[in-house]
Amino acid sequence: METVPSWCYFDAMSVNLSIKNAPDQVVERLRRRAERNHRSLQGELMAIIEAAAQEEVKLTPMEVFAEARRLLGPNQPSEAAALIRADRDHGH
Repeated sequence: METVPSWCYFDAMSVNLSIKNAPDQVVERLRRRAERNHRSLQGELMAIIEAAAQEEVKLTPMEVFAEARRLLGPNQPSEAAALIRADRDHGH
């Protein structure tokens, strides 16, 4: 039995969306993702849009800065040296 997506139950008029000039590599990755999730490409795109529309993450400027530093890694040579030293000292 196929599950009907929640967006099918909205009483509001539906809107057709279109993405033009999508790169082939992106489309192929989306198709593979849809296949892994047992969905059509259309169903996968709708699931992605629904998830994105539900996100209401509100970060403070300091949280954004901390996350950027975590993702980008150390930006000062002394920070990198300290990380390497700590890793070496712990036997890794």
